[in-house]
Amino acid sequence: MRILPRTENYETEFEELRLSIDVSTATKGRKQEDEKWFKRSEKNIYDYDLDQDNAKIVCITDGLTFFGRTIVERLLLHGYTVRVIVNTPDDLERVRAMKDETAKFHGRIEEVSAKLTETESLVDAFDGCYGVFHTSGFIDPSGVSGYSKYMVEIEAKVSENVMNACTMTQSVRRCLMTSSLLACLWQNSTQLGRRSVIDHSSWSDESLCKDKKLWYALGKLKAEKIAWKIAEDKGFKLSTICAALVTSLNILHHNPTPTIAYLKGGEEMYGNGVLATVDVNTLAKVHVKVYEEMNKASFGRYVCFDKVITGEYEAVELANETSISLERIRGDKYDFCEKDLTKPFCLSNRRLSSLMSTTYPISCLES
Repeated sequence: MRILPRTENYETEFEELRLSIDVSTATKGRKQEDEKWFKRSEKNIYDYDLDQDNAKIVCITDGLTFFGRTIVERLLLHGYTVRVIVNTPDDLERVRAMKDETAKFHGRIEEVSAKLTETESLVDAFDGCYGVFHTSGFIDPSGVSGYSKYMVEIEAKVSENVMNACTMTQSVRRCLMTSSLLACLWQNSTQLGRRSVIDHSSWSDESLCKDKKLWYALGKLKAEKIAWKIAEDKGFKLSTICAALVTSLNILHHNPTPTIAYLKGGEEMYGNGVLATVDVNTLAKVHVKVYEEMNKASFGRYVCFDKVITGEYEAVELANETSISLERIRGDKYDFCEKDLTKPFCLSNRRLSSLMSTTYPISCLES
């Protein structure tokens, strides 16, 4: 997650950073100014000379978070060269440390300076890459849960910038965006039938998110929707991973703000049967697999989880894993066994299961 800088000298620091980094991605065959915001023609898409080496170059919008670093490591194992966006001197130092830790991959991590709030900056960063992993998000330290109402529009705007930059960069063929299961599961149960299935076709109710002040869910929802709109309008390949709460050993130490923000409304999710988690390594593997399958026209929206918290044992386990109070996860009034059929919703990741060709859990049987 990227923290919004509040210092007055940020622009100066960033400009110094831009000058200090050897950006080897000079624009190649850039479209003329008056063509940038129009749908790419078939000729424009394929007139960029990409060999097999180019196809293994990708850019990640945030490779410095706990989850982002896990994806970078997985991509390196699969033979990719990974370009990591930096926008502060501290980011640059962290990339250098990452390079030292992954020296065995022979310099296949590159840093490139860019602002996620500026489309032109992203075009320069993406140029020469075959694909983009949009993993970034923003946090606001002043928010109660680290994610305030103010962040919703910022998240959506960055998503818009990334997608527009992808469509404007001739080398980029596809984008994989990390969304959230929260963009699917906040639905009004009174308007749905009993045991409604939530899957890749489900979208959270925007009004419900606003009424409940679920800003993190609303930010992910709006960011994903604008990404799909641009992809559909411009004929660009996009896939999104709607990930459950990311877990790992000592997750709160590595990823405190997203974990806390995700669990706002946790007891209601638990009561509805949709509080789910996914291990960070599993999620990274899914990202690489989905990205690689996109060249076979297997692109779209995928729900990703590996466990649903359905009873006291799982709730206690999650509380211990995240160091968050049990009451915040399941409250006091919800306590039912795994086979309780009174829950209004159940989750399905059948589409991802089919793609991965492995047995992934489905939290209810579908007729």
